[in-house]
Amino acid sequence: MRDDIIIRDLEGGDAGWIIQQHAELYARDEGFDMTFEALVAEIMADFIRRRDPARDRAFIAARGAERLGCIFCVGKDARTAKLRLFLVVPEARGHGLGRRLIAACMDWAKAQGYARMELWTHQSHKAACALYAAHGWRLVRSEPVQSFGVALVEQSWEIEF
Repeated sequence: MRDDIIIRDLEGGDAGWIIQQHAELYARDEGFDMTFEALVAEIMADFIRRRDPARDRAFIAARGAERLGCIFCVGKDARTAKLRLFLVVPEARGHGLGRRLIAACMDWAKAQGYARMELWTHQSHKAACALYAAHGWRLVRSEPVQSFGVALVEQSWEIEF
């Protein structure tokens, strides 16, 4: 991974980019409809409105002004954080940036005193699921659903620190 890529906190304009990237990539790659874009927009709006800087953090990977990826740590309760909105743009994949983002998010969660983390994803996200497993996460639930206009297998993963 190139060392000119920094991981920084959320800044102005990032929320719109995150919503757009999720909407475009998931529509193109998985056929998701606009209800997915609405979900991502709701997650972003909630994060911005309710963020507690001691419990919640955004990690934005950037090279200069170019955004390359993101991941979020959001407090669920005193013990548990949720990993949310993990994305690496296609042109930045395969160089360790996903591993770097997951490690930064998990390290920050541990440093804030969280004892565990959980996440929700889909089985079709094979590369992300492989990264979760490689970082010690375990799959705790898998269920076929119809969401975002397509048939999916939802998954819940968790890790204890």
